[in-house]
Amino acid sequence: MADADARNRADRDLILAAAREAGRIALAFRDQGVRAWEKAKGDPVSEADIAADTYLQGALKPARPDYGWLSEETADDKSRLSAARSFVVDPIDGTRAFLKGRPEFVVSIGIVEAGRPVAAAIYDPSEDVAWDAVIDGGARRDGVAISVSTTRTLSRARLMGDPGRLPGIRALGATAETVNSVALRLARVAEGAFDGLIAERPKWDWDLAAGALLVTEAGGYITGRDGAALDFNAEPPRQPAPLAAGPALHALLRERLSQGDM
Repeated sequence: MADADARNRADRDLILAAAREAGRIALAFRDQGVRAWEKAKGDPVSEADIAADTYLQGALKPARPDYGWLSEETADDKSRLSAARSFVVDPIDGTRAFLKGRPEFVVSIGIVEAGRPVAAAIYDPSEDVAWDAVIDGGARRDGVAISVSTTRTLSRARLMGDPGRLPGIRALGATAETVNSVALRLARVAEGAFDGLIAERPKWDWDLAAGALLVTEAGGYITGRDGAALDFNAEPPRQPAPLAAGPALHALLRERLSQGDM
């Protein structure tokens, strides 16, 4: 166990340092102007995404040559499926916000083993804030331990979600707001700044892997909206629309979702 804990902490430190540098690369591109295009309709990518991804591959793959690689900006050769551990990377999560000059984007890096995240780092370069976690080792913001909200009621609960799609819970006194980056939403829930997250659509592994570990290590739960567990680094690397909150609020939200009353 001691060896496993040390390995997880070493992996955490590796990806945290890499996330910080990738964030600096992204900011440098934004400050000088950045070229962007669409990978598919409504799916933007920029020079900064590619440059950050290239840097992360160069920093992480040689350091852990036996790890698999899954990134939003790298073609998936499926070799990750036979690796014991894999990096799961979003070099810029929140590209739309990044391109509009809004501070709602992060670098998100998780390490997954046997379908579960074991180390995580999320870096917000606009605010110079970093969140990290290791399995069974807690979650932190800038090195300080964090925990999810203990809210047990929907009245006055602050949720990360689309306000227009949550009329039922808003009628009970909850509020809802969102940011472009899913990873940033999860980090805000993990640190207790928001009480929970409700997403409407399925997400890719790179959107969720790091943030999911932050939430669970901060004492919360994250599942699909139907309560299904998340299984990372499978094929395809896609997760159901997530639901995240502290234990009591997660159970309450699950109950209302099962009744179709949201």
